[in-house]
Amino acid sequence: MKKTIFLLLLAQLAFGQRYKPKPVIGLLGAFGAEVALVKESLKKPKAVMVDGVTFTCGRLGKQRVVLAETGIGKVNAAMTTTLLLSRFRPQKVLFTGIAGGTNPDLQPGDIVIARQTAHHDYGSITDKNTPTRQTRNAITKEFNPVFFPADSTLLHLAETVVSNVSFEGIPLASGGVSNRPVKVTTGTVVTGDVFVASPTKVSSLRADFGADATEMEGAAVAQVCYQIQVPHLIIRSLSDRADAEAHIAYDKFYPMAARNSAKVVIAIVKAL
Repeated sequence: MKKTIFLLLLAQLAFGQRYKPKPVIGLLGAFGAEVALVKESLKKPKAVMVDGVTFTCGRLGKQRVVLAETGIGKVNAAMTTTLLLSRFRPQKVLFTGIAGGTNPDLQPGDIVIARQTAHHDYGSITDKNTPTRQTRNAITKEFNPVFFPADSTLLHLAETVVSNVSFEGIPLASGGVSNRPVKVTTGTVVTGDVFVASPTKVSSLRADFGADATEMEGAAVAQVCYQIQVPHLIIRSLSDRADAEAHIAYDKFYPMAARNSAKVVIAIVKAL
């Protein structure tokens, strides 16, 4: 009897070792164009449907990756991130996409690698509670930090590889291509379920959060990864300056900005 139990335990151990999931990197983007370049770069892509969301598995360089489009907004981003983590168990998660610039030193086409992210539309609005911008972790019941920190290793790697990325030139109003190089900086990205196109709101985000860029998904992805303890990094390429002309600039710069952001993600994955 003891011998039989021992053999069963050995068999279970061997099975577990044999079928241990292989390391995989999770890659996410809000729009189709934000993931298209990455998807085109995959070797042996294979689509996997999970609860209606299409994930594409494949290889990028030497890394196994799984890629998905989250859709716009925090709920869609959180849902897709949760499905990714639950189904594929990635070791790391990278998010690529566009954003509105709130740092006056940055222009459309520049890139912000998020050192930290925060929800700019979350907080107490009654006088009965102590005002807070902190979300609460549903797992630990404790408050999360206001700013979700990026994984330091991924952040350092991103800062290292961008110098070797060949970015697309920035279109001029009169056509042609600007000789101004794309500026890449690390900074603070804030997230809310609103497309910001207001100089007043930009000033507020800059004053309240020190924001360099604003978008609609990053902090949701960061919060899920933070609570599940999976390293993450958010990369944003500016499509506009989140001002009164944001919609006009967005239409013009979005395709180029999305592709440049994706190039950073590809470079990071290949350098891992």
